[in-house]
Amino acid sequence: MFDFDALSHAIVRQTVLCVGDLMLDEFVYGEVSRISPEAPAPVIAVQRTETNIGGAGNVARNIASLGARCIFVGLIGEDEAGAKLKAALSQEGLIESVLICDPERPTTRKVRFVSEHFSTHMLRADWELASPASADIEQKLIDAILPLLPRADIVLLSDYAKGVLTARVIRNVIDEARKLGKRVIVDPKSANFAIYRGATLLTPNRKEFAEATRSRADTEKSIADAAQDAMQLADCEAVLVTQGEHGMTLVPRKGEAIHVPAHPVKVRDVSGAGDTVAAVLAAALGAGADWETGLRMANAAAAVAVSKKGTAIVTSAELRRKILPHASLAAEEKIIAAGGDLASILLDWRKQGLRVGFTNGCFDILHPGHVKVLTAARGACDRLVVGLNSDASVKRLKGEGRPVQDERARAEVLAALEAVDLVAIFEEDTPIKLITQIKPSVLAKGGDYTRDQVVGHEIVEKSGGEVLLVEVLPGFSTTSLVDRARRGRA
Repeated sequence: MFDFDALSHAIVRQTVLCVGDLMLDEFVYGEVSRISPEAPAPVIAVQRTETNIGGAGNVARNIASLGARCIFVGLIGEDEAGAKLKAALSQEGLIESVLICDPERPTTRKVRFVSEHFSTHMLRADWELASPASADIEQKLIDAILPLLPRADIVLLSDYAKGVLTARVIRNVIDEARKLGKRVIVDPKSANFAIYRGATLLTPNRKEFAEATRSRADTEKSIADAAQDAMQLADCEAVLVTQGEHGMTLVPRKGEAIHVPAHPVKVRDVSGAGDTVAAVLAAALGAGADWETGLRMANAAAAVAVSKKGTAIVTSAELRRKILPHASLAAEEKIIAAGGDLASILLDWRKQGLRVGFTNGCFDILHPGHVKVLTAARGACDRLVVGLNSDASVKRLKGEGRPVQDERARAEVLAALEAVDLVAIFEEDTPIKLITQIKPSVLAKGGDYTRDQVVGHEIVEKSGGEVLLVEVLPGFSTTSLVDRARRGRA
């Protein structure tokens, strides 16, 4: 496992120059209400609409969402869609946009009609002129891009074949980038990979790769074999083939092919997933990541993107949650300090109809008896909150020399347990305030207590909850463990 946090900090210091086809993405969400009498086609009862920066603009947004700076160069028309994109990009703090206006062509616009319930795309309407930019506009693009290259750590060309990345623009950018020692990543659209000659990395999807290499590209081996010819043709260092639910395969010119399976995820919308992959790769490689690290980052980002609706961006925090093991996230996401924001988490759980349980203790030295109570409590609910006595509270209850471990250490050990969904630290001698706030459906304690001895039992039972007494394991007591350890030292 690579050091995600160190790489994230390095990404924030990067500047990515992104050049490509900008478009306005519109999503019309609704439900099919009936079949039209005029034609055998569904009628969508529109519920809401969303407008997003799409195409290469979505690549730029994903770069910025990771905390990197993006210099973006694109093309718009002299129309309402172009004005909307210009205004939207101006609101992106980490994106410096350089937009060339071509009054002779419309701004590329895509409108998708989507079933709200099933996330199914039913129809897409496009407004576009999918032809190369004129010689005059082409020169304006080149004149705008080349002076920006020295400021970039890495270059990303996002080709949607809408006119920006002509053969001449591509050639000028790649040649100048190589002179300056800048790596170039290309998300290609042309089946002629030779026009991207000199790029560092090509990132086609499986269909694009199969067409460009005239291969089946249906196994890791066939992809790896065909990629060798592609790299020779494009004079590039590596090819990454994205394969949707089948994962990704990266073939470097030197070394073995690397395949990673797709993360299991409920796919809601694949729009813009390729943009996310290219953006994360550029940011990671620009920050010094190796091929495998960049690949795994991009694969995780794709899983986050397709789980969202519309043209989505992926944040560093979302990426971290997808990449790191759950226990690694415990301290950040499962611990609430005394006086912290517990209410919003509880509200979210209640909205989902989840049954919330609660138990509490000092947990100074975690032992099997504790684990038995925690797992039994979690088995009786959907989410378990553990109330943890603060250091001051433990000292008042247990005396001098306790706690053995401070509250942060105790909280992190508890939070790393799969049975524990949240650790809430409290300063008082009893958790009565927490129980009053949470109103748990289940209140669990060890069987060495009686129901009447359990703090908060009346609150829980009054609101229809239950008290769960878990049989204790004989021979396990934190106090006795501490005493034995101290006698051993003596």
